[in-house]
Amino acid sequence: MNEKERIEKILAILKNTYPDSKPALLYTNPLELLIATILSARCTDEQVNLVTKKLFHKYRTAEDYASAPIEELEEMIHSLGFYKTKAKNIKNACSLICSKFNGKVPSQMNMLVELPGVGRKTANVVLGNAFGINEGVVVDTHVSRVAFRLGLTKEKQPEKIEVDLMRCIHKEQWAEFSNQLIWHGRKRCKARNPDCPHCELNPICPKIGVSQ
Repeated sequence: MNEKERIEKILAILKNTYPDSKPALLYTNPLELLIATILSARCTDEQVNLVTKKLFHKYRTAEDYASAPIEELEEMIHSLGFYKTKAKNIKNACSLICSKFNGKVPSQMNMLVELPGVGRKTANVVLGNAFGINEGVVVDTHVSRVAFRLGLTKEKQPEKIEVDLMRCIHKEQWAEFSNQLIWHGRKRCKARNPDCPHCELNPICPKIGVSQ
């Protein structure tokens, strides 16, 4: 089996294992996904979902966030950590969405990364899942770890990992592939004690950096 065939096999197994892969973050529109993704930095999606259940009920539009007192936002997201920075980024991002993008979350990479608190990873999450636009591959800690162990990249920096993955995966599969790797990292290929014996990819995984 050559490398191209191995990658195709990896994609087929992931598709079969996670046929309807979506982000674990709960959202109903692009603005909610943007806010949830900003909040997810350095905390679990489960924690974010508990907070956004109340947050999304109180604030419905970018104008709602932009006009909300910063202390009010901080109080609502306090349990997530780094709440002052996150509240400031959310308020400022929504202010820019209102002033520059007519109150709507933009659907272009160069516009999204203009927003405070939004880097390429967050932009890729929003584009791929809220708009169905494959502009890149989301590279979080799960994707970095699983891609490295599968031998799909030797890089350590997210930007370089993304380039490697974009080269070996067809563009139309980027968003889906990102979600599948994230779920696989949570379910099987954990940072500590990866479940290699039960892993669906075990037969074709080189297990780089894994002691098992």
